[in-house]
Amino acid sequence: MALYVQKFGGTSVGSVERIKAVAEKVKGFRDNGHQIVVVVSAMSGETNRLIGMANEINDEPTPREMDMLVSTGEQVTISLLAMALHKLGVPATSYTGSQVGILTDSSHTKARIQRIETDEIQEDLDDGKVVVVAGFQGVDEEGNITTLGRGGSDTTGVALAAALKADECQIYTDVDGVYTTDPRVVSRAQRLDTITVEEMLELASLGSKVLQIRAVEFAGKYNVALRVLSSFEDGPGTLIVADSDQDEDSMEEPLISGIAFTANEAKLTLLNTPDVPGVASRILGPIADANIEVDMIVQNVAPAGDYTDFTFTVAKGDYKQTMRILKDQVIPDLGGGELRGDDNIAKVSLVGVGMRSHAGVASKMFRVLADENINIRMVSTSEIKISVVIDEKQMELAVRALHKAFGLDKSDIESE
Repeated sequence: MALYVQKFGGTSVGSVERIKAVAEKVKGFRDNGHQIVVVVSAMSGETNRLIGMANEINDEPTPREMDMLVSTGEQVTISLLAMALHKLGVPATSYTGSQVGILTDSSHTKARIQRIETDEIQEDLDDGKVVVVAGFQGVDEEGNITTLGRGGSDTTGVALAAALKADECQIYTDVDGVYTTDPRVVSRAQRLDTITVEEMLELASLGSKVLQIRAVEFAGKYNVALRVLSSFEDGPGTLIVADSDQDEDSMEEPLISGIAFTANEAKLTLLNTPDVPGVASRILGPIADANIEVDMIVQNVAPAGDYTDFTFTVAKGDYKQTMRILKDQVIPDLGGGELRGDDNIAKVSLVGVGMRSHAGVASKMFRVLADENINIRMVSTSEIKISVVIDEKQMELAVRALHKAFGLDKSDIESE
């Protein structure tokens, strides 16, 4: 007998028929003697519907009330799934995040899990029940409902698996695993049998929507066995492993595991800022105080040496607030400067542990983009990834060209 935490995303529970199908799948595992905790998202489209209603009333609703609103989507799903399990003769109990004891900090819309009370879940499991938990949400010390950010149900699932010491956390979604890139953009993308936690962290942080980055962080930190599977077809999925299982010979070749891309980026530049110690802190400090995450940063020194241009990127949703902070706080503090912004950009990234042992990946990437007449506006690198910022309208062209150039197309793989 094993203990599985199974998370089903919004598409997997997007209709009554699909919820019934999930119940059948869960029943099959339980009939085989396994203990099951199910974590579910809101039905597909529901969270966007709720956000849309909020924006019709107030285009800048308070974060606390947004959490109160959007957390209701998962409550609908858990109750319907519990009903479907009861219909199949499976004892089940549904819980919201607050009921099950998922305790978080008070950062509304971006809360982080601090601890999970597992006694009640364990009692239900010992009684033979399936436990159905609302993903994406928790409660702070003041009793306020909090949410974990978009995709937070993945984090709920992995955190529960860690707290319960589950044998495996299975993430069921509308794809049958992790692909070299989005198959909707590149039809020849291939499913990976395994990928390292390190690579998955990079892909998640760079815009891959298969898993939320905090879910992968939890899996790595607490050694949770994590597998991505399809809700709609059988298959092995993709297993996320601690270390690369590549042998030495394969490491002699360029190894790119995947290409991530996102248009959810905005670029801001402060021109003619003083080139003195501490200027970066004075620019980014107020932005960090507003709980806005900064991604890529480039600082250039002007020929005269007295002034610098400072460029950075943030999530597109934080673009307007960041512009206000720069105009109202930063520029007055610096004594001047010219502000420019662009929210029509995209970030494309190559990810692979093979970069550690092979030179020339960056130059090849730049050459491929140049051949397609794609201008690179920013570059960022780490040991296992290279990211570039380009015009949003050229994003898909860049991804397809790089996918083929680095031998990731399915036909290329099969012919090796």
